[in-house]
Amino acid sequence: MSTLRDARLTGDEVINTSFGTIELEHTFPTDASAELLFDQLDVQRAAQAYLWALPLVGFVTWRDRAAKTFGANNFGDFVVYETLREKRGIVTANLTTPYIINFSTLADGPVLIDYPAGPTAGGVLDFWQRPVVDLGLTGPDQGKGGGYVILGPNDDAAPFEDSGRYVARSATVNIFIAFRVLTQDADVMASSKRGLALARVGSAPIPVNFIEGVDTEWSATPSRGLGYWEDLATVLGEEPVREVDKALMAMLEPLGIVKGESFAPDERQQRLLLEGAALGELLVRTMQVNPRHTTPYWAGTSWYKLIDFEIEQETDTILQLDQRATLFYEAVTTTKGMVHPTPGVGQVYLTSKRDSEGRLVRADRTYRLHVPADVPVAQFWSLTLYSENTRRPYENGGNDIRSVSLDSRDEMLDFNEDGSIDLYIGQSAPETADNNWMKTVAEDGWFVYFRMYAATEPFFDKSWSLPDFDEIR
Repeated sequence: MSTLRDARLTGDEVINTSFGTIELEHTFPTDASAELLFDQLDVQRAAQAYLWALPLVGFVTWRDRAAKTFGANNFGDFVVYETLREKRGIVTANLTTPYIINFSTLADGPVLIDYPAGPTAGGVLDFWQRPVVDLGLTGPDQGKGGGYVILGPNDDAAPFEDSGRYVARSATVNIFIAFRVLTQDADVMASSKRGLALARVGSAPIPVNFIEGVDTEWSATPSRGLGYWEDLATVLGEEPVREVDKALMAMLEPLGIVKGESFAPDERQQRLLLEGAALGELLVRTMQVNPRHTTPYWAGTSWYKLIDFEIEQETDTILQLDQRATLFYEAVTTTKGMVHPTPGVGQVYLTSKRDSEGRLVRADRTYRLHVPADVPVAQFWSLTLYSENTRRPYENGGNDIRSVSLDSRDEMLDFNEDGSIDLYIGQSAPETADNNWMKTVAEDGWFVYFRMYAATEPFFDKSWSLPDFDEIR
């Protein structure tokens, strides 16, 4: 009896593995062993395909469930996500400012966008969740507004060279268009809505239909099990296959996911897809908690910069699979201002899942985060609480946004005399700390994002830093 570690792989041999006993007869795997080996091959491939597909599945899930929940089915439909229940459906949603979001297709030709002036952050993304072009302060219009042309993978750019519009090309047929108003001024929000318009080439701009006030619970967390693969098969059928993805497409074929063919897995394929999805989620959750592709932003802490890869998700030598999987398991969207912020412009996202002693945080304990004075932001900062299970805003019975998100503009927060503040997360709040507390429940594991809007130089030179959570015993 051998193990895989010391197997000779020749002659007659019995090899004990974690997935069963493999027998060789005159060097060949027996028929029974071949069946085990093929199962192992396809489970491994399914797990890797799960990691690879996270950006695509995240967006197609959001698109299709938003269409069902909000009735966003037509060109020009923008959903305004404002209330806690509306935002709680989005994976790691920002709860401090309203989202205005549209999903469109370039299958019918390029999309023209008339974008409003003002203090906004937004962008157009392809369905790999890569920025096509930023809009607003970090975009080419720099907050002054302007016209954009979004081309599909094969559209000709020549007709738009002298159009006066900013021209950008998407690598996918499906696109995501979104922006946020970075102020609480209702007049700015109103003018931003009035200034937004979409059009198809050769057609007049159409009035944007803002879908508001739906205020219902829903979920854009990707499905587990076969639902994940069904959604992947759907979006792969709509999109071109990029050169960089052909190897993964080959891995999916034996599992019943083939471009141009309907997805109808047989019993064996279903079993292996179920195992592969579960294994894939366990693998990416492990990477999410222990991101071995990077190091903490501040030495000696457990705070990581959330987006730690290139905008294109590639370098000269690799496709950044682990890096992007770690993000897109627990989050959605990237823009230039999120990936590469600069002092005074863009957004910084930091996350932590351990306390000051290096232990994973628990829902049945209480923790304090001491935020030092003079947080280096030109706009504001926020701390938002999320569920590790759903990756959506934490459900703790609260009905208002501040039950799961606290930010520096919140007049109810109690600051210390020196300008610092102590924030609490856990099952109960210390005395007199209710205004600075977010509740955890049962065994619903949690994590946070600390967002810094328009971070300034002390963040980038690391002269200001955020300490770890301390457990309150």
